[in-house]
Amino acid sequence: MVKWLRKHLLTIVILGAMLVGIGLLVYPTFANYWNQMHQTHAIMEYSETVSELSKVDYEKILNSAKEYNKNLAATGIVWRMSKDQKSEYKKQLAVDHTGIMGYISVPKFRIKLPIYHGTDEDVLQIAIGHLEPTSLPVGGESSHCSVSSHRGLPSARLFTDLDKFQEGDTWTMNVLNETLTYECDQIRIVTPEDLSNLQIEDKNDYCTLITCTPYGVNTHRLLVRGHRIPNVDGDANLTADAIRIEPIYIAPFFAVPLLIILLIMLIVSTKRAKRLNPAEITKDYLSFKGITETKK
Repeated sequence: MVKWLRKHLLTIVILGAMLVGIGLLVYPTFANYWNQMHQTHAIMEYSETVSELSKVDYEKILNSAKEYNKNLAATGIVWRMSKDQKSEYKKQLAVDHTGIMGYISVPKFRIKLPIYHGTDEDVLQIAIGHLEPTSLPVGGESSHCSVSSHRGLPSARLFTDLDKFQEGDTWTMNVLNETLTYECDQIRIVTPEDLSNLQIEDKNDYCTLITCTPYGVNTHRLLVRGHRIPNVDGDANLTADAIRIEPIYIAPFFAVPLLIILLIMLIVSTKRAKRLNPAEITKDYLSFKGITETKK
């Protein structure tokens, strides 16, 4: 065994290096696909839970959230929430134990991700977090909902493309059975402590998407704000859209195994060719042609 390893050490090292390289190349695609699959499942479970709510419970949850926003508009945003305020916040739009309050869809980037209560790091790594002190995502006059997530993660796409937003682009917030459509009207880059662009404005219905910028440096915040507009075509195709996977995510799963198999076949055939001497090669060829070799 030791002798065999010494003889084939270079081949093993080269093959191992190639496999590691392929793994590093494929990891972002695979990890993003894996995250999308789990978040799609979470969205579908949320939608199923909402569909099973009684009319009384549904109205109670929705009206409570709207009343919460109304009170917030009257008092103004409190950026440093007390323990009691956070406890009350956690109760809003809580249809189950998962912490999901809805989901966001951005057609331009073909992403659909759940929105969780709060912006803890474990949330921002996989999905979208609702900024606790801001209005709940149920719309209405004098409300300003803000949600945040990371960008540039190797394991999830999330808000990576947020810097490509342009005024006029749209997204939807789906909460309970309500669909809220927003159109981008303002893009700002601010310091983390500048909260002036997240304030509630009288009579306006705003939603702001937040992520870190510049990419990889993260010293500032990119704010993409939208105002509420009428729904265009709703979000009726949740299941069909949610489980659709782009070809770019499928290709590596077929290409990589095929590449590995071809590489192994090449190495084996090369080794076999080296072991055969000219006489054996001639004999194999004549045998293949059905010719009997005559001895001199």
